[in-house]
Amino acid sequence: MTFAATPAVTFASGGETLLGVLHLPGGDGPHPIVVLLHGFPGNERNFDLAQELRRQGYAALVFHYRGSWGVGGDWSWAHVLEDAAAVVAAVREDPRLDPRRVAVVGHSVGGFAALMTAAADPAVQAVASVAGFDLGAAAASPHASLVADWAGELLPLRGTSAEALVAEMEAAGPSWQLAGLAPRLAGRPVLLIGTGRDPVSPPEVHHHPLVSAYGGSRLEHHVFPTDHALSDHRVALSRTVAEFLDRHL
Repeated sequence: MTFAATPAVTFASGGETLLGVLHLPGGDGPHPIVVLLHGFPGNERNFDLAQELRRQGYAALVFHYRGSWGVGGDWSWAHVLEDAAAVVAAVREDPRLDPRRVAVVGHSVGGFAALMTAAADPAVQAVASVAGFDLGAAAASPHASLVADWAGELLPLRGTSAEALVAEMEAAGPSWQLAGLAPRLAGRPVLLIGTGRDPVSPPEVHHHPLVSAYGGSRLEHHVFPTDHALSDHRVALSRTVAEFLDRHL
C-alpha cells in the first residue's frame, strides 16, 4: 500500500531552481495533479486548499516563483508566467502523476497566471482563478496608487521594484487582458471566484468582465462576500474548488 506523503520537489525554470512541496494522496497512482499558483508576493500560499485536495484524492503542488521567498533569480510578472508554464509541463513527466489529468488553480496574480497558462497550454484540463488580479485590466484602469501599494509587498522578493512592476504591466497592456483569452479557453472547464469585499481585485474590474467574456456551459462563477484572501471563506473555497475538479478532472 502506498501512503500519503509530502515530499519537497524542485523544478528548473529560467536557469533557476524553483522550490515546491507536493501533497501526494495515499493509494496507487498516478494521481490527478492540481498546480496551485500563489499571488503577489505569496503571503497566502493556499496550503489549506492543498491539504483538502489531497483528502479528495488529488495531488496538489505548491511552489515559489523565481525571485520569491529565497528562490534565486528576479521577480517579474513575465517570470511568474514562465515559471508556471515550466512547472505545469514538468509535472507531466512525474510518474506519480497523471499527465492526462492536470488542473491549474491560482489566487490573485496566481489566478491571472492560471488563466494565461491554461490558455497557452491546451493539455490543461481545467482551470480556476480565485480573486484573480487581471493585470491587463489594471493597466487600462486608473492605477496611480499601485506603486505605493506594491512597494509595501516587496520584502519577500528580489530583483524588482514597484515602479518596475507597474512599468512591465503597462508595457504588456491589452495583451494581458484576461477577457481576451476567451477563444482559447472555449470548451474547457473554467471556475471564476470573485471576492465582494476586496479593494485589491474588485469584482467590477477583475471578475464580472471575465464572466461576460467567457460565458458558456463550462463556466462556473461565484462572488463570495469576503476579502482578497478569502479569510472567512476558506472552507467554502476548498469545497467549491474540489467539487469543480470532481466534475471536470
